[in-house]
Order: sequence, then structure tokens, then C-alpha cells
Amino acid sequence: MNKNSNNLMLKLLLCFILTLGISTFCNAQVLNIDRENETDTIFRKFKAFCAFSFSNEKQKRKLIDFTNTNEADYFLKNNYLFIFLSQVDLAFNGPIVNENNGFFQLRFRDNDKRRVSPDIFTQYQWNGIQGMEYRALAGINARFKWLEKSKSDLYTSVGVFYENEKWNPFLGSFGYKTDSLYIVYRNMLRLNLTAKFALKLGKSIDYVGSTFLQFPLNNNFTNPRWVFDSNLFFAINKYLSFKIHFDYNLDNFRPLPIDTYYYSLTTGIQIKI
Repeated sequence: MNKNSNNLMLKLLLCFILTLGISTFCNAQVLNIDRENETDTIFRKFKAFCAFSFSNEKQKRKLIDFTNTNEADYFLKNNYLFIFLSQVDLAFNGPIVNENNGFFQLRFRDNDKRRVSPDIFTQYQWNGIQGMEYRALAGINARFKWLEKSKSDLYTSVGVFYENEKWNPFLGSFGYKTDSLYIVYRNMLRLNLTAKFALKLGKSIDYVGSTFLQFPLNNNFTNPRWVFDSNLFFAINKYLSFKIHFDYNLDNFRPLPIDTYYYSLTTGIQIKI
């Protein structure tokens, strides 16, 4: 292995260790990651990203898996912007739904220019396998810029959001059916902490990771939801990148008797507009 390869491996290892370190004391509400370590030579009012993956194979039944992630940014003159994020994951084993989850999110925040700035957001999400028919939330964070360089950045935030949920074990895709379950409606405020880190590993390789904890503001405060999300991008050209995505969530305060830990590992292509 040559010297350049050794340096790249050391950077990857350092990036992984730093992200794990951040995730032990910070938390957040960002469920997807906008790539903030890019530099623009000209100002554009609108920028968009689209990533997707698809697989289809025949075993006993036809297996189909589809993942799509989108981001659209609208820049304002005063260094603020609107961000629209969406993600949909679908998987079918013949007529049986193995996975059906996703979210839509709208944010208003600073364009990485201020040391401290507001971050306002609203989101709608669902997860049929876990029995989440919907989760609607809205909140506000104070966003802190600790590091912003051409090859790396670090941001944290703290805030609060309101969460409205419906958990339905009678959904056709629910994976934990028993006779004793019933529909659960849940509404609460949550304390919201987050950290986001980005590192450019080479001319065409960059990594972004974020982590967040959401504490229920009630007598279950000691049972937070912990989520980690990371993306590794390999640029093919100016408009096309190969993406490896990994995320997990850990939650002991679930309203239905389902697993406390979930993870996802996907690969795909991202298109930049």
C-alpha cells in the first residue's frame, strides 16, 4: 500500500472516530444531511440533489427494493435559506411489503454565515413496518457554528419540538403482529440536541455525519431517542456521485412492543442539479 493510500485510510479512520466521539455527547433533529463543505464560485438561488437506488431479483418471489432521497435549497439574499428534504424507502417480496418508510421535511436556517442562528423546521414521517402510521413535528433550534473551513466543518444545536404521532399495529406492513395490540396516539414536547460533522477526504471524496438525541419532556426524560446518520460520497463528475449511507436509531420509549434498535445500510447514486 502506497503513502497516499495510507493517508486516505488514516483520514477515514479519524473521521469515523471523531463522529463516534461527537455522538456520545451531542444530539439533534436533522434526519438527513445537507453537504455543507462545498464552495460555490457563483451565487445561485436554487440548488437540488437527488439520490436513488433500485434492485430487482427473482428468488421464490420477486424481490424489489427502492430508495430515493431528495434535497432542494432555495437561497435568500440575507444569507438565509429554505431546505426541503425527502426520503422514501420501499421493499417488496412479491405482494408482501417488507419496508415502507420515509419523511418530508422543510427547514429555514442560516447559510453557514453566522456564529449563532435560528433553525426552524417541520416534518412528516411514517414507518409501516414499525407501526408508525404518521409522526408530525415542528420545532426550533439555536444553531452554533464551531468550525467552517474548505475541507471540514462542525455544527451543533439545541432546541425543542412538538411531536404528534399515531402508531397503528393493524397496518398491513406492520412486522410485529399480536392479538393484544391497539392503536396508540402520542403527543409530547422533546428537548432536541444535535451535532453535524463534515470532512473532505480527497479531491473527489467527502464524508458527513450527524447525531442527535431527543429527550421526552415528561417523566420518561431518561429514555431519549438516539439517531446517527452518515454519508460517504465519491464524486464521479461535477453532477454525479456514488453514495454509501448508514444510519441507526435507538429508542427504549416506543409505544408498541417493537425492537429498540434499527439500522440501515444503502448504496446509490446522487445527482446534483
